[in-house]
Amino acid sequence: MITFVPGPHLLDSPRGRAWPPVPGAGPRSPHLQSPPATADVAVVGAGPAGLAVASALWHLGIHDVVLLDRGGRPCGRFFDRVDTLRQRVLRSPYEHHPGVEGYRDCELLDFARLHWSQLTPVERREIRMAQSGHRSVVPVDVFEAYCRHVATLHHVDERTWQADVRTVTPTADGVTVRGDGFAVTAATTVLCLGEERRTAPAHWWEGDSAPRGVGYWDEPVPEDADQLVVIGAGLSAAHLLANALNAGKRAHWILRATEERYQCADVNASFFRAEGRARFDGTSWEDRTALMGGHRRASVMFEFRPLLQRAEDEGRLTVHRGRAVTAVTPGRAGRTAVRLEDGTVVHGDHVALALGTTVSNGDRLLPDGVVAPRDGWPDLDEQTLAYRNAPQVFAVGAATCMVLGPAARNIDGHRVATARVAGAVAARLHPADRQLGEEKVTARV
Repeated sequence: MITFVPGPHLLDSPRGRAWPPVPGAGPRSPHLQSPPATADVAVVGAGPAGLAVASALWHLGIHDVVLLDRGGRPCGRFFDRVDTLRQRVLRSPYEHHPGVEGYRDCELLDFARLHWSQLTPVERREIRMAQSGHRSVVPVDVFEAYCRHVATLHHVDERTWQADVRTVTPTADGVTVRGDGFAVTAATTVLCLGEERRTAPAHWWEGDSAPRGVGYWDEPVPEDADQLVVIGAGLSAAHLLANALNAGKRAHWILRATEERYQCADVNASFFRAEGRARFDGTSWEDRTALMGGHRRASVMFEFRPLLQRAEDEGRLTVHRGRAVTAVTPGRAGRTAVRLEDGTVVHGDHVALALGTTVSNGDRLLPDGVVAPRDGWPDLDEQTLAYRNAPQVFAVGAATCMVLGPAARNIDGHRVATARVAGAVAARLHPADRQLGEEKVTARV
C-alpha cells in the first residue's frame, strides 16, 4: 500500500496580508459601554459558531441580535489562539466554513478564487485540488479574511459586544443573560460556547498550582526556552514542537499513546455527510458513546511528519512514546522536571501542556437542572438543539456532539447545527411563520 504524504511546504502560508475591503462596507459603528437591555436573540460566544448563527438569522429577517463575547470581535479568540501557536493553515478543507448555505452568499472557496492575485502558487494549487474534490488545506489568512467578510456583510461586527457572561437564566418571558455590569433580556438565547483547554491533573503538582515554567498550548512559549517539553499527542502539540525545532531548539515530546497518529483529519470524513450523521439517529446512547470514542482521537497532520521524524533521527527531538506523566516539579537551575511512570525524568526550560479540550455544555451559566448532563453532554432536543428543560435556550457547537456526531466540534458541524437552530428560533419568534421555519430546517439539514 502506498501512502501519499503531502509536503511540509503546505504549512507555510503567509500571515497578515492586506485584503481588499468588502465592497460597500463602511466603518464599524462604535459600541456603547454596555450591550442593549433587550433583544430578540442573545448569542453567547462570537466564534465561528456564533458568526454562523448570527449570519443565518440575518437571512431569516432576524436582525435584533446581540452577540456577547469575551474578545469583543467576531472570531477574535479563535484567531488569537491560532496565532499563539503560529498556525498558518487549517486542517478543515474549503468546504468547511461558517458561511450560510442556501442563500446567495459567497462561500469560502469562492472568496479565495475572487482574491486569486493575493495567493501564493502553493495556495492556488490547493484551490485547484479543492475544485477537483481532493483534500486541501486552507490558509489561516484566507479564512480570517473570509470571516471578516461574512461578519461585515451580515452586520455581525456591529452587533458584537465585549462581555464576560456570568449567568443565563431562562424565565417565563424569555432568557436573561447577565455579566459584569450588564443584563440582556432576550426572547431566545443561543449558546456557542466552544471548548476550553483541558487542565492537567492536580496530582501532577506538589502544591496547589503548576510550578513556574509550565504553560498551556494557548499561552506563549518564552523565547529564551532553549529546551521545550511538550505533553500531548494532537495538532497543538505538533505546532509547539515545529515552532521550537524551526527556531533551532531542542525538544522532548511525551505521548501517553504508544505511537503518534498522522492523518488528514481527527474525525472520519463520513460524519460530515448526511449518511454519517444518520449513524447517530435512532441509535442508543451506548452506541453513540462508542462512535464518539472511536472517531475523535488526537492526531497530527501528515505535513508535520517529515520535520518531526527528521528531527528525531538527528537527535534534536526525543519522543517518549507510551509514557504517562506522574509529576511535574521544579528542577535544578531553574528548569522544570517531568517524571514519567517508568521513573524517567525529563528536564526542560519550559513545559507546554497540549492535553486537548473539554466541551462547554452550559452548566457553568445555566441554573442547576437545566443542562441535565449525561456523561458530560447536555440533554438537547434532537430536532431543534434546544435544551429540553429550557426550550428557549439553544446550543450550537461541540455541545451538540451526542446529537450530530463528532463532526459537531468542527466548523462545518457548526453550520449543520446552525441550520436547525436558526429555523427553530425563527419559528419561536414568529409563531405565524412556524411552518416556514420548520420547512427551512428540514430543507437545509
